[in-house]
Amino acid sequence: MILLADNLNLTGVIIGAAAFLSIALGRYATIKAEYHFSKRFWVVFMIVGFLLVLSSLVTSHFILSAIMSILGFTFLWGIGEIIEQEQRVEKGWFPKKDKKKKKQGPTA
Repeated sequence: MILLADNLNLTGVIIGAAAFLSIALGRYATIKAEYHFSKRFWVVFMIVGFLLVLSSLVTSHFILSAIMSILGFTFLWGIGEIIEQEQRVEKGWFPKKDKKKKKQGPTA
């Protein structure tokens, strides 16, 4: 059996790969956002998620629409994850950001 590129339907593979990468990106974004900005960053996740989902509704290209929707729902799922990330930090599962004190210059 010879597989030719003309006979392959790559749509599912492309969307599946996008979902896989979206989950990885969502996990990374959740950890970094909570570390640098605290759990209050969930609002940004909500805005980005809704914008991506709404954009997917008006995008005519099927694959692009699916990828935007997957990414949008990943960010919406991330709202709960970013809030739970704070609890994971408190349990010591992830590092807590040290709040550095501003150093004052030498006094005369």
